[in-house]
Amino acid sequence: MEIPVYLFTGFMDSGKTSLITQTLIENDFGVGAKTLIIACEDGDEEYDEVKLAEQNATVVGVDSEEEFTADFLKDCDATMQPDQVFIEYNGTWEAAKILEMELPKDWQIVQTLTTVDASTYEVYLNNMRSMMMEQVFASDVVIFNRCTEDTPRAKFRRTVKAYNRKAQIVYEMEDGTIDNSVMEELPYDLNQDVIEITDEDYGIFYLDVQEEPQKYEGKTIKFLALIYRPDSMKKKPVMIPGRFAMTCCVEDIQFIGLKCKYDKAAEIPHKSWVNLTAKIHVEFAREYRKKGPVLYAEAVEKTTAPQEELVYFT
Repeated sequence: MEIPVYLFTGFMDSGKTSLITQTLIENDFGVGAKTLIIACEDGDEEYDEVKLAEQNATVVGVDSEEEFTADFLKDCDATMQPDQVFIEYNGTWEAAKILEMELPKDWQIVQTLTTVDASTYEVYLNNMRSMMMEQVFASDVVIFNRCTEDTPRAKFRRTVKAYNRKAQIVYEMEDGTIDNSVMEELPYDLNQDVIEITDEDYGIFYLDVQEEPQKYEGKTIKFLALIYRPDSMKKKPVMIPGRFAMTCCVEDIQFIGLKCKYDKAAEIPHKSWVNLTAKIHVEFAREYRKKGPVLYAEAVEKTTAPQEELVYFT
């Protein structure tokens, strides 16, 4: 029988212990199930083991990263024989370690949750971006807690979505309530006859049109694009205009573009720069393997590369 494993990541004091406690004690998660909590760090918040015992939950601590091994987890499984497992992962350890580790038989990570202290997120992002993004790249849910009215939710959302588009993002206010009123503030006007996407806004546009393509149906956009059109596309009236974007660090630079239909695509060389004006239609595209935004070129003007070729998501 499958034993569900819930993985909690995040830096120390980001709220992992509180979230696990709330889930088990206040929300009665898995009532009747024998729960094993593996705590990989000691933060300011401590587990109330008496109350947890009333929920049939037991806490096992891990003192060091060297101790956290596949054999250790197998020993926990054999000794505790849990019905479900909660792992409070150490925020300074590489997430890849647990994600690639051979888990005990029947253990299956079914959900990964990352807690983030909204009040310190930008500091970590500016000084330890790689470590922060490494924690959220495989998360199913990213919870920004300790939010205030001044928390830049749209900016936070974009930084996460740039690295992990599938993640659900939750904003928890300082009083513990969930803010469901978050709306993306776009830096361009969707009501313009021609929506001009600047280099600074391309990353935001790309994420938004991928997530909510329907609101761009029939819209006309204009932006500076690098054309991807390798030999395999030579005979097709199709090209991929886009930009190279940096999500986390230099190692994560990737080309992000959209399918574009253009009857004179053969005249546009691979890796050339153009000012593209195109209308967006939402339709099935083999390249997306689903419905998505497809551009129909209306004007293609050859130009030169910009001084800064990379774009960003913030």
